[in-house]
Amino acid sequence: MTDESTEPNEPPIRRMGEREVRVHAWEWSGDADQKRGIPWLGLFLVVFGGLLLVEQLFPGFEFAGAAFFLVIGLLLIGRWALDRRHVGWLYGGAIVTALAAPGVLQGLDVVGGPGLGTLCLGIAFLGIAAVRSTSGAGIGWQAWVGAVLTVIGASQLVQPRVGDLILPILIVVLGALIVVRGLERPARR
Repeated sequence: MTDESTEPNEPPIRRMGEREVRVHAWEWSGDADQKRGIPWLGLFLVVFGGLLLVEQLFPGFEFAGAAFFLVIGLLLIGRWALDRRHVGWLYGGAIVTALAAPGVLQGLDVVGGPGLGTLCLGIAFLGIAAVRSTSGAGIGWQAWVGAVLTVIGASQLVQPRVGDLILPILIVVLGALIVVRGLERPARR
C-alpha cells in the first residue's frame, strides 16, 4: 500500500492492489457538524423530579404516576414530531400516552369508568392511522384496530352491558367472513 498526493490540499490516494482509494476523514460518526438535539435524559429527570416534588407538596395528587407516564408519552410523540423519521417514537408515544391518559382523566374527575382505557387506545391507533394516511402510506391495520377499540371502549363507557356484547359480536362477524371467503375459493389440488 502506497500513499501519493496529487495536490497539496487533497487527501492522499492509497493504492490497494489495482484500486486507488482516496481517504477523506477517519471519525466515529458524521454527526459532528449537525446541531445538537434535545438532552432527553435531562428532560426526563426534570419531569420526573417535578412530579415527585408535586406529589410531596400536594398529598392529594394521587395520580402522579399516571401523569408521569402521560408526560413521557407526550415527550415521545414530540421526539417523533421533531424528525418524523423514526415511527417507533410515534407508536411508543401514542401507546404510552393512551395507557396513562385514563389515570389522569379519572384523577382529575373529568371522566371515568369501564372502557376508558380501551377508548384511549383506540384513539391512539386512529391517530397513528391518520399520520400514516397523511404521509401517503395508507391507513393500514392501525385504523381497523383503532376503530374496533374505539367502538368497544365508547360503548362500555356509555352502556357497560352493551359494551360486553360488542367484542363477541365482532369475533362472530369476523369468523363468519373468514368462513364465507374460504368457501368461495376453489379447492386446491
